[in-house]
Amino acid sequence: MEIKILGTGCPKCKRLEELTREALAEAGINAVITKVTDVNAIMAYQIMSTPGLVINEQVKSAGRLPRKDEIIAWLKESQG
Repeated sequence: MEIKILGTGCPKCKRLEELTREALAEAGINAVITKVTDVNAIMAYQIMSTPGLVINEQVKSAGRLPRKDEIIAWLKESQG
């Protein structure tokens, strides 16, 4: 599983990474997390604001901090 955190390094972007790592641990899922900080690369995902969460090349969240249980559900859904 591949996860991308889209953002330029703001506090919300850092918190999204923390939440995602916690969700992965709780769900017992292994994944590669990549931080995407390049503005052009972020714009390629057609999101209007950061932070953004991309799981297996699907944008799951943009412009807000999702709840940990939401992230866990997305992770499980993307596993199959």
